[in-house]
Amino acid sequence: MTASIPEPAEVVPLIEDAVMAPSMHNAQPWKFLFRPASGSIELYGDPGRAMPLADPDHRALHLGCAAALFNLRVAAAWAGRGANVRVLPDGDDPWLLAAVGLKDPEPKDRDLGALHPAIRRRHSSRFPFSEEEIPPALLDGLQAAALLEGCRLLVPDAWHTDTVLGLIHDSEHREEMDLAVAAETMAWTHTGTPDQQTRPDGIPVHAFGPKHTGRGGGVRDFGRSRHIPGRAWAAFERNPHIALLGTSGDRPEDWMRAGQALQRVLLQATADGLVTSMTSQPLEWPELRWTVRDPGSAMNHVQMVIRLGYGPQGPATPRRPVAEVLHIR
Repeated sequence: MTASIPEPAEVVPLIEDAVMAPSMHNAQPWKFLFRPASGSIELYGDPGRAMPLADPDHRALHLGCAAALFNLRVAAAWAGRGANVRVLPDGDDPWLLAAVGLKDPEPKDRDLGALHPAIRRRHSSRFPFSEEEIPPALLDGLQAAALLEGCRLLVPDAWHTDTVLGLIHDSEHREEMDLAVAAETMAWTHTGTPDQQTRPDGIPVHAFGPKHTGRGGGVRDFGRSRHIPGRAWAAFERNPHIALLGTSGDRPEDWMRAGQALQRVLLQATADGLVTSMTSQPLEWPELRWTVRDPGSAMNHVQMVIRLGYGPQGPATPRRPVAEVLHIR
């Protein structure tokens, strides 16, 4: 039995869920094209939302778009559809990142559909977490989630965690010293009050979290170099729980796998009652990125540093309207 071709009205809510994915600086570097004749949904990267200094090879752009692709798969499963995904289907168009055909669901789609409630609950939390330990069974489940998408999730031991935290601290100082990189980051952050929020993208001030005392528990501080009236200080957890998501290769197809694995891990963590944040700062400097990995691990390339724990949910960040990112042809 072949699934019926979806109407545009069925596709819109799928894209509404897809765009809830995280992306570097919340740039939302994606575009979707729906072809009613074939029922295919195409996902494109948007070079106009790239970051040429912090992400010159578009690795982070691919991760963000792939996270949106995973949300689309989850939304389709929730709607009673399966998804036939072809990644990087056109070698002549590097910005066409995936083509998705909706089909009849398979048993495995039920597992994806179960993650749907977490799509709207997942928000990056840049607030202090508690020192409570995460049960090993939950960590095992997150590692299994990464494996389902062809990636590895490494939970580093104490020395490795301390090394990564030091690299995050080092990368913060490097960005402060490089005025061009700092300006690129600042262009995607805005400090107006919530009632002044007009941009549908970027990191608003209410999502910065408090300023850090100490090293900040592995949290990127988007307001580090700016005076923001009324912004509080806070002590973050002394022993943060971090996980490293990685791949054996480091090509666009690996980044597409990693972005889908990242979102699967984040949604599973949210469903399990954990809160998360991410930092890519030490991965944005080639001379630091290679030192983030564990030399004794089979994970050759770290794609994201994820902070996990128990604490306050992060606030929602703005999203571009579907009319702006979905085109029907």
